[in-house]
Amino acid sequence: MTDPWVALEPGADPAERVRVLRRAHETFAVAGTVPQPVRSVVADSWRRSARAGVGPEGTASVELTDGDLGVYRAEHPLARVMPLIRELVGTFAADGEHLLAVCDAQGRLLWVEGDPATRRKAGRMNFVPGARWAESSVGTNAPGTAVAVDRPVQVFAAEHFIRRVQPWTCAAAPVHDPRTGRVLGAVDITGGNGLAHPHSLGFVQAVARAAESQLALLAPEQTYVDGPELTALGRGEAQLCLHGRKMRLSRRHSEILVLLARHPEGLTGDELLCALYEDESAPPVTLRAELARLRRLLGPGLLASRPYRLTSPAESDVAIVERRLEGGAVMGAATAYTGPLLPGSQAPAVVRLRTRLADGLRTALIARRDPDLLADWAHAPWGEDDLDVWRALAAIRPTAPVRSRLAALESELAAPAGWSRQAAR
Repeated sequence: MTDPWVALEPGADPAERVRVLRRAHETFAVAGTVPQPVRSVVADSWRRSARAGVGPEGTASVELTDGDLGVYRAEHPLARVMPLIRELVGTFAADGEHLLAVCDAQGRLLWVEGDPATRRKAGRMNFVPGARWAESSVGTNAPGTAVAVDRPVQVFAAEHFIRRVQPWTCAAAPVHDPRTGRVLGAVDITGGNGLAHPHSLGFVQAVARAAESQLALLAPEQTYVDGPELTALGRGEAQLCLHGRKMRLSRRHSEILVLLARHPEGLTGDELLCALYEDESAPPVTLRAELARLRRLLGPGLLASRPYRLTSPAESDVAIVERRLEGGAVMGAATAYTGPLLPGSQAPAVVRLRTRLADGLRTALIARRDPDLLADWAHAPWGEDDLDVWRALAAIRPTAPVRSRLAALESELAAPAGWSRQAAR
């Protein structure tokens, strides 16, 4: 197959592929092994589904109903582009007896629209607004898998993990916040086997991109655009952009703002002392002097006290990476990660955050098994000695330079397989 994200290659017999997939699904359910010709994206999803405890006889649970669903939908960012999505997909869904579905980043269906008879059939498997269709809840399915892997994907017939969903075929594409890259949800088309065609995948991807473009046009209406923005990844000293003015911060001021941006509720003086100083005997007057200098630098009104907090929400590159990881946007997270957080800082709370962020991203990269993303990390200054990443890269791209570098690392480090945390420190 030329494109692993497309369910059927040109000329394939859908009925025969269904029979093969059903046998493969039964093999996996009994033995836990995935035979050919199951696509790698589906095989990986089956394994994630099994690890999450999903059973082949499961069903989706409805988490939001009535008023709760209405309020949540009205406040969701994708509500603003639903008119556009309906305009692009509505006729296609109705004419083809398909369904248009839109889910949030957690796989909850927010809107399910289209052919009435198809909706009634889908309702019998709880493919309804308010139901949770995340991979971790119902296994492999297009909207849930699209937000899990942050890629447009088709799921055909018995590729679905739950048996009652296997008569269906669907195609979905994630929709991102155009400013932060965070996954907001996914647009999905669900129907019969006729959707197992490259055109349906391209179509739903185009709809998702149109929705993102519309969100970008609406972005000036969002209130957080003019707030302080902090850049602290890959830098010894952070940069703060405030009211269009960029300023380079001292290391201590960088640490303070990273922590206050992460804790909008504020931190007491004692909490900041513990977070910033390795020496527990550091006098409070030292911290108060730093905060007084920082307050003068920021100008009036931005830094409040009792507790110490920022009066205007601050965006940071750290938060962007974290949100993308939480939303499953591994590629977006890797793109936003420009290096370890304040690499020279020894402030205890910053060290913990630096380690947690790097470990979370590298774990996601290893799990995703994308050779290009792994190679980017391995060849970056912070990843050149990362044994686990080089091992993962060698497993899927065993070129001579990769094997040579891995052998040199294993010889140099003489360490058993395990997590090297060198990249995070």
